[in-house]
Amino acid sequence: MNRQPTGNSETDTPVPAGDLRRALEFKERTLPRILQTQAPLADKVLARTTGHQITYAEAPVVAARVAGLLVEAGLQPGDRVVAMLSNRIELIELWFGVSWAGAHLVPLNTAFRGSQLDHVIRTSKPTVIVVEADLLPHLQAIAEAVAGATTVFLVDSGSDLQDWTIGGMAIQPLTRDAKPIPPHAVSPADPAAILFTSGTTGPSKGVICPHAQFYWWGILTSESLRITSDDVIFTALPLFHTNALNALWQAILAGGTYAFVPRFSASRFWKQARENHATVTYLLGAIVQILLNQPPSGVDRDHYIRVALSPATPVELTDQFQNRFGVTLISGYGSTETNFVLSNAIGKNEPGTMGRVQEGFEVRIVDENDCDVPDGEAGEMVIRNHEPFSMASGYFSDAGTTVRSWRNLWFHTGDRVVRNTNGVYQFVDRIADAIRRRGENISSWEVENALMLHPDISNAAVIGVASEMTEEEVMAFVEIRADCQPDPGEIIRFLESRLAYFAIPRYWEFVSKFPMTENGKVKKHRLRERGITSTTWDREEAGVLLNRGVTT
Repeated sequence: MNRQPTGNSETDTPVPAGDLRRALEFKERTLPRILQTQAPLADKVLARTTGHQITYAEAPVVAARVAGLLVEAGLQPGDRVVAMLSNRIELIELWFGVSWAGAHLVPLNTAFRGSQLDHVIRTSKPTVIVVEADLLPHLQAIAEAVAGATTVFLVDSGSDLQDWTIGGMAIQPLTRDAKPIPPHAVSPADPAAILFTSGTTGPSKGVICPHAQFYWWGILTSESLRITSDDVIFTALPLFHTNALNALWQAILAGGTYAFVPRFSASRFWKQARENHATVTYLLGAIVQILLNQPPSGVDRDHYIRVALSPATPVELTDQFQNRFGVTLISGYGSTETNFVLSNAIGKNEPGTMGRVQEGFEVRIVDENDCDVPDGEAGEMVIRNHEPFSMASGYFSDAGTTVRSWRNLWFHTGDRVVRNTNGVYQFVDRIADAIRRRGENISSWEVENALMLHPDISNAAVIGVASEMTEEEVMAFVEIRADCQPDPGEIIRFLESRLAYFAIPRYWEFVSKFPMTENGKVKKHRLRERGITSTTWDREEAGVLLNRGVTT
């Protein structure tokens, strides 16, 4: 294979391959340019998954050939390519090729169906769609929305494509043998990807993520985790999620290796990590608790992982995890719209908090009028960046929501946060999840964390439900471990030494399984839709009294 893709122009100053963090001028902070710069790392593996890998030398060649195929299919710079693919090497190759062609990747949540899938296709208006065979029927069900694309490529057809169509559109196989093309002149301000939110609070929004945003994700996160070229960065998170995508940039910029598996499996996680010689990983959502729920075994420390990013992990679980698995947990804060803005790797590590503000960002805690609140008082966290395009550029084809979210030129996170006098930030709740009960503000997050400390509980979610009073009552949805019997009265006694009396749930619903997003978050909107049912246990109706003298 020819390993000489179109290189830098004669006027560009060459940058040595290796650790590129903070080494690139602004114009060089793009995926195509970084792939070219790191190509001299040659046969070192850049990315791998089961049975497949891409070396640093191969990456720009693959990018040039995939880009050639897409351009032959009618793709123009600035167009969008929708990818409905699970965690597989083709998605990495596709991102390289889309960026090489100057277009924008739109990786979709593979769980999208029906009207939600129709919405994101119509909103993104893709020129090209790439889908794997198992997911094709979901696109065929919304053929009218797909009709705006010029080409649909199929991955893993396993058969003749002659009879595969969407509406009247023929489907083509995704190949790697097209004629390579030179890289398009991409700006760091251009979108590298448009990432659609899960739509748990409304229609999914497409977050416009520039190349420079991913560049700073790669720098800030890898520096906090002290990643070097010797590290293998391992993820089981979905590749349509910002964390799994920016972890790839962490590897490329440091000259390390990025390894991933098709999906998270609690029973196989440590074995997969060991097989990949993983040294760094990411434990978002409920993964820390899920791994702790597994029975102790010989694989608990039979691995090479030294550090993991685990935002919003309570102190108690942090200590348990580190003692059992020998892995240092680093918490922090980032979102699809922002970056790795807060980190506990700065100064003294304070588990259970969001950490301190990273260089290059400003953070304020404000009231409903965007006025600053005093340290120690909860308010909405708003963020502003200093480095150009180190945060998202807005929501695709949604100017109204963009203006509302970035009002007064600060991004409004929707998170209730407290800053202490030492400059450390503490998450309280999502504003949408905050509960107001008889004059008291209650953090559903704090109640959930207290519940998760109970030895019989494997997962918990807390919401506010309508009350006969003027405000809300607290309702807990609880998943009990196998072979345990739920006893709400006993759980309430357990909570009394951990929560203020007014935060202890009145209503209880015991569930066998929660509706979850692909990145491990409970779909609370489904729980709100369900609300109180005939199976709900009511603490007041049962006559269980609270000890109001025991509070936290």
